[in-house]
Amino acid sequence: MRARIHRGAHEIGGSCVEVESAAGDRIVLDVGAPLATAEGEEPVLPQVSGFVEAAPSLHAILITHGHQDHWGLVDRVLPEVPLYMGEAAHRILKEAAFWVSGLTREPAAFFHHRVPLHIGAFRVTPLLSDHSAYDAYSLLVEADGRRLFYTGDIRGHGRKFGIFEELVQKPPLGVDVLLTEGTNIGPEDLDSTPAVTESDIELTCAELFGAARGLVLALYSAQNIDRMVTLFRAAKRAGRTFVMTLYGASIAEATGNPNIPKPGWKEIRVFVPGWQQMRVKQAGAFERVEVVRPYRVYEEDLASDPSRWVVSFSISMAKRLEMAGCLLGAQAVWSMWPGYLKEERSEVLLEWLHARHIPLSIQHTSGHASIPDLQRLAAAMPEARVVPIHSLGGRLFDDVFDHVEHHPDGEWWDV
Repeated sequence: MRARIHRGAHEIGGSCVEVESAAGDRIVLDVGAPLATAEGEEPVLPQVSGFVEAAPSLHAILITHGHQDHWGLVDRVLPEVPLYMGEAAHRILKEAAFWVSGLTREPAAFFHHRVPLHIGAFRVTPLLSDHSAYDAYSLLVEADGRRLFYTGDIRGHGRKFGIFEELVQKPPLGVDVLLTEGTNIGPEDLDSTPAVTESDIELTCAELFGAARGLVLALYSAQNIDRMVTLFRAAKRAGRTFVMTLYGASIAEATGNPNIPKPGWKEIRVFVPGWQQMRVKQAGAFERVEVVRPYRVYEEDLASDPSRWVVSFSISMAKRLEMAGCLLGAQAVWSMWPGYLKEERSEVLLEWLHARHIPLSIQHTSGHASIPDLQRLAAAMPEARVVPIHSLGGRLFDDVFDHVEHHPDGEWWDV
């Protein structure tokens, strides 16, 4: 068995790995869109035989999770190539396609935790992982008596940290290559401190929400289900009601998990921003609004008692909330990667908050593993050679792990 990284050996995002058996059967792990793409530039589809012209030797594409830097180019691949991924992840992306962007093609089969799939010459075992994308998996790929473990994106400090502990305590045996993400192995420093956990964020936010005089404006990704749960639990601890948008409510419902906060829960209400109203109207999908009618709140409700609410917020909602008089004593919480605040698209938000004297608190933790957790994972597979992917600090892997092996994009190498 051999492998090659098409994209990701020296960057974060755009991950794509091709694996080939001795008999010539091939599978591809992830077909992600690169994060670094110039405005107006079309991302380049990896040059994999079978992506644009039929090739019987290409048996499958396996998508580890629902972040665009891992699935974003798959719709450009021939639809005849079978697709495999998590069932809940697929439902979320299919639902997201109505609102923003998502995946529309149907998988041939779905992943189940530690249940092997037989695809051509390969045996592929998905292992559920702790990540900020819901229903994410690592993949154990076996062929020709060799074993490659591809982490996908992984961490050990989220709301599913127990699944990471299970992996460390009960790892696959006899792994030859650990192809591991290293998002937090950076080019400037090696931060070996344990990560802030989702539970830490929950407690900190509960204190902040409780101390706020007025409305709390929560900025986060609706597809980050862990963070949605964290903010909901923090609001409940603080005695506040958590307000989802209609989009967020539909994503929560798409998980299919009865333990995920959703309309119908006592402490949940739904606000429908203008752009979501417009999307529903354009599609004639009025049943989407009708189903949340008993739980819907309007800006007038928020203004009547601002200290009662934690509102899922985006800048598109600002004018309506301001006109309704909701913002006296308001507090904003940024619960995404802080680097986004340095980008041009965040300037309007920051200027709006500053002009209205609304303080902004950053409450976030990474969706990716800390260095100590990555070291624990590597130690659980002591015979494996460690190959970097999804990192800007690939060369720093030598300072973090034993048995590191570097392979540039496009190079075939033996597993």
